[in-house]
Amino acid sequence: MNPKNNNTLERVRVMLGEMLDLDGKEITAETYLIRDLGAESIDLLELAVAINQGFSIKVQDDQVFLWRLRFYMLDAAKNNADVQSYLAGKYPFLDPGRIAEIVADHDSGPVLKVKDIISYINYQGSAAAN
Repeated sequence: MNPKNNNTLERVRVMLGEMLDLDGKEITAETYLIRDLGAESIDLLELAVAINQGFSIKVQDDQVFLWRLRFYMLDAAKNNADVQSYLAGKYPFLDPGRIAEIVADHDSGPVLKVKDIISYINYQGSAAAN
């Protein structure tokens, strides 16, 4: 992981640790927010506010938390579109490998990982800088 991602991970760990009353050291980039940490919708909304304030970026809840993921997957199938390409257009902050991982894993439950949040923050930060 590059230094920028490490710094972002540390800051997100602190945010999640405080919100969920957890030891942030247990949180890694591969940690699932809902499956592993038990985060609920209200926690994610609180995280969105913390990200907005802490990173000075605009947070779009639907995008960062992948809330429309299943809808997009169904929409792609309905339109005979390649699911991974379709999702890449909806979630430009996720790399193709992560999108493939999400498609393979989506039947196991909520797929949002800490690394997805980091990717979103870094993507939005880069977009704001340009």
